Amino acid sequence: MTPPTDKRDASRLFRDRLKQLLARSGLNRSAFAAGIGVDRSALSQLLAGEVTRLPRAETLMRIAAVHGVSLDWLLGLSQAEDVTAAIKRSLELEEAPDDRDEPLLEAWHAEAAGTKIRYVPTTLPDLLRTEAVISYESSENKRTLSSRLDEAQERIAYTRRPETDMEICMPVQRLHDLKGGTGLWTDLPAKARRGQLEHMAALVEELYPSLRLYLYDGQSHFSAPYTVFGPYRVSVYVGDMYLVLNAKDAVGTMTRHFDNLIRAASVQAHEVAGWLRALASGTQDPSGLD
Repeated sequence: MTPPTDKRDASRLFRDRLKQLLARSGLNRSAFAAGIGVDRSALSQLLAGEVTRLPRAETLMRIAAVHGVSLDWLLGLSQAEDVTAAIKRSLELEEAPDDRDEPLLEAWHAEAAGTKIRYVPTTLPDLLRTEAVISYESSENKRTLSSRLDEAQERIAYTRRPETDMEICMPVQRLHDLKGGTGLWTDLPAKARRGQLEHMAALVEELYPSLRLYLYDGQSHFSAPYTVFGPYRVSVYVGDMYLVLNAKDAVGTMTRHFDNLIRAASVQAHEVAGWLRALASGTQDPSGLD
């Protein structure tokens, strides 16, 4: 089955699946709505197709859990209805979201709650960016600034949950570029660059050990940007698309790749906050990795 190509397709497929679950349940609308944690009017809107926006990730997860179906089936991404079905696509392509109406990333995070999230960012980690950097990067991005600011706050809130276990690996050279205003950061003012480093240091310190940031040498090790969502899937960012790997072996391979980046890290998680502050203040040697 081809994944939905736009929000109208996604909404229609979700609505069809929701109607199937309602009919199958034998419940009236009020009882069905109560079971999935929404009110009757909200359920009626979803069933009638009055809005193209899909429910929040938590609601999608609740519907799937209560009625024993897979999240991919509920979203129209798979014909495999049973969450333990053996017939499951091992590789998919998903369009990268251009605003917050796209529920896939939120749903994948919700599905992986309580397991370890491993994340190699494209530039800087989403949840550690300042408003100035988000604004700067949004000028080159089709997503709106307000959407990205909201998303960053939601990511921070997610990381503050007691069950969160997240590891981030990124090349140390990217932060030296940020400090020096080179590469991606040529047009970002020095004050904003320093503010970003100090902001990262404060958040890394606050969120540790639920969030652990490691810095590796990007000259001796390479990684494409990707996220491992617990044991469930890997999402590799390839520009305007996500390459989604669901096969157990593929998830295991990417997990081992991430663990190798951690073993090669030149700055360990417990050292990063101090290292970032030293870099921001100019006491960290900008030509070295240590």
